[in-house]
Amino acid sequence: MNTKPFTSGLSENAVMITRVADRQWHALDDDLVVGRGHAEHRPDGRMFVSIDAWHDAAFDRLAEAMLAELPAPLYTVVDESDIELTAGWRRAGFTIRRREWEYVVPTDPRVTGLEAVLPPSGATIVPAGQADESLLRAVDRAIRDEVEATVGWQSMPAEVIPRPEGDTIVDPSKYAVAAAPDRYLGLIRVVTVNRPRIGLVAVRAGEQRRGIARALLAHALGTLHRSGFAAAWTEVHESNQAASALFEGIGARPMSSNLELVR
Repeated sequence: MNTKPFTSGLSENAVMITRVADRQWHALDDDLVVGRGHAEHRPDGRMFVSIDAWHDAAFDRLAEAMLAELPAPLYTVVDESDIELTAGWRRAGFTIRRREWEYVVPTDPRVTGLEAVLPPSGATIVPAGQADESLLRAVDRAIRDEVEATVGWQSMPAEVIPRPEGDTIVDPSKYAVAAAPDRYLGLIRVVTVNRPRIGLVAVRAGEQRRGIARALLAHALGTLHRSGFAAAWTEVHESNQAASALFEGIGARPMSSNLELVR
């Protein structure tokens, strides 16, 4: 642990920065905690930082101390409507890397228009909790390799679920899949903690434009509707026009946007 004094320049009092644990810092003003900083490795190996501070001086001192000790590149995520927080990270030298829209997605099939949607010929939907784990891992790996070879996985929604190193299927029970007799063609992951979140909808490159994604959505949203959920949420990268069109086509509405910043 270490302590460094930083004078704010705006106050006679010095703001003291103390590293209280591994990747955790406190800003102290006359022994009162006026800010906290934290850093963590995300599942994809990138280092994300966050700061919660009472005032700009504490934010800036925390950022200065953290950036001096942490290896670049560093990332953070902010609600685009939080002007103050975004400005703080900008002062620290961060720039916008990507923008993600958060959509609220209706579940009622009479609203989505998915009531009569079925998977294409030769495909069936296997509900969450019933997928074969080896086939699930195979389709997940194949889709990730296809995405990485084209637009890059960084264009997909940010994933924040902790998982063992190298394991991209956190909980197989959260996935429903579209299945052919010998393999899986696509998958959808829905996680319900405080509210249902569609974390991923993806289809093998050679099976796209057959209605598989719509069939997966019809199944997942119908299941949520029968369970009493009126809406689900999902995030879409602003450059992913196909995903935006898919969700907007079933009545989903963008509600807010998040910025991923990098330094």
